[in-house]
Amino acid sequence: MKYKDFEGSIEELVSLKLNEIEKKEHVTILHAVESGSRAWGFASPDSDFDVRFIYVRDQRYYLGLQPRQDFIDWALDETLDINGWDLCKALQHFHKSNATLFEWANSPIVYHTTPAWTRIYAAAEKYFSCKSAMYHYYGTARKNYHEHLTDALVKYKKYFYVLRPILACKWIEKKACPPPVLFELLAREVLEDDMRDTIYQLVERKKQMTESEKAPRIDHLNAYIEKELGYYKTAIDSMADDRTADWSTLNEIFLDTI
Repeated sequence: MKYKDFEGSIEELVSLKLNEIEKKEHVTILHAVESGSRAWGFASPDSDFDVRFIYVRDQRYYLGLQPRQDFIDWALDETLDINGWDLCKALQHFHKSNATLFEWANSPIVYHTTPAWTRIYAAAEKYFSCKSAMYHYYGTARKNYHEHLTDALVKYKKYFYVLRPILACKWIEKKACPPPVLFELLAREVLEDDMRDTIYQLVERKKQMTESEKAPRIDHLNAYIEKELGYYKTAIDSMADDRTADWSTLNEIFLDTI
C-alpha cells in the first residue's frame, strides 16, 4: 500500500509495514527510525521517508551452518524506503564504529523501540571511535562537495550533504561523542557565528525547493567548505586510532538478547 492510497498518517503506515515485516519475516523489530534528510531536519517537500530498523530472529536461526541473510529490503517507492539490519550485523558494525549506525541509534524520529534496544545501545556506545567517525564524515563531505557543488548551478540540498558532516566533525572534535542527527542542534553548538546567517537562509530556501531544483553556486560558502575540508584532512591524519578491539561486551549483549 502506497502512502497516497492510505488514509492514516505516515506514522500509522510505517507501523503497519513494520508489523507486516515481523509476521512475514518471523523477526522481532528492536528499533525503527527515520534516516536521511527528514531526520536531519531539512527535508524537501517531495522527500521520501527513509525508514531503517534493527531486528532479531529466533535463537535457532543463528545456530545453523548455512550462510544467512543479515538484512531485509522491504519497500521502495516514491514515498517509502524501508530496510533493516539483523542484530548480529548491527553489533558487528558497532564494533567498527559505523557512523551511519550511530545515526540510526540517535535519530530524533523514532517509529518503534524496545527496552532490549535501550540495553543494546548502552552496551554499544563505548565502541564509538572519534577518528573513525570523523574520517567517515570527512569522506562524505569531500565526496559530495567535489561531485555536486563545483558547477555554476548546483542543487542546494547537496550543500547540506557537505555541511552536516563538516559540523559533525566539529562536534566530535569538541565533545568526543556521537554528534546529534538534527542539523539545527549541530549548527547551534558548533557553527561559527559569521556563517550563521548564510546557513540559516539556506535551510529555509532548501525547504521550499524540490529535490532536483538547481540554483547558482554560493562561492563564499564553497570557500568555507574547502577551508574546513583542508583542516580536517590534516587533523584526522594526526589522530591516534581509538577503536575498541574487545568484543566481550557486544558478545554478551547479543547472547542476552537472543
